Amino acid sequence: MKNNLVRLAQSLAPIRLGCFILMLLVLWLPFAAPIYLLVRDSNLVSILTMVILYAEFIFLLKLWGKYVYQQPQILRHYGLDTTRHNRIDLLRGLALGLTNIWILFVIEGLLGWLVWQQPKVFLLKIVLEGLVVGLGVGFAEELVFRGWLLDELERDYSQRVALWTDAFAFAALHFIKPLEAIIQTLPQFPALVVLGLTQVWAKRWRRGRLGLPIGLHGGLVGGFYIINVGGLIQYTGKVPDWITGVYQNPLMGVMGLFLMSILALWMSGKVRRSHL
Repeated sequence: MKNNLVRLAQSLAPIRLGCFILMLLVLWLPFAAPIYLLVRDSNLVSILTMVILYAEFIFLLKLWGKYVYQQPQILRHYGLDTTRHNRIDLLRGLALGLTNIWILFVIEGLLGWLVWQQPKVFLLKIVLEGLVVGLGVGFAEELVFRGWLLDELERDYSQRVALWTDAFAFAALHFIKPLEAIIQTLPQFPALVVLGLTQVWAKRWRRGRLGLPIGLHGGLVGGFYIINVGGLIQYTGKVPDWITGVYQNPLMGVMGLFLMSILALWMSGKVRRSHL
């Protein structure tokens, strides 16, 4: 058994990734199948199965690190720890993400593409919900993509190959959905690739720590949640949706892609200067 694990650690990245995903599914299906069969509420089914899947993902990561790579502290190796630097990075990333979202909508407001409205619900409640949802999504996706996946890629490939593979995988896996939904949301693919690049550069700039990527991701998701769920804006229709965002999703518009690209270029510049 030990020899098999050693050989697994020395195998190619696609084989290691495939083995990990297969083991995760084997652990998850016995719990997920009864939920799909017995629970009628589709939203509850989605919540329960995803919570179980992610809990098992973290459990399997610890076993994977300990027995495959002989790294008992694999989460720390991925950049997930509670050090002061990481906490500060998290707050900086959160502020950066929130600021970028608000800059986008403020610019569109100044151009007359949208008008600001009084919140339709208690705003403080929405702000707190947005922060919780944003940081939850940021933590989950960054541990998967900039933690586990990026580490597996960097063990075999150059930093450049790992960067682009991780970014495209991040974007592509957001399209695991019915074909009709894929076609509808396809315009956001370029922005998701750019976001994936930004997050890898954010981690590399902060010397492998995940605090900044988690905070930045959380700020972007949370900021949009606050504006969208709070009903703070109304588009005027002066420009086509493909400029402001198809289905009112800023990642599906030229403006969102433009500002994400500026953020990506700024982040890549930080990485280059940190290595001088």
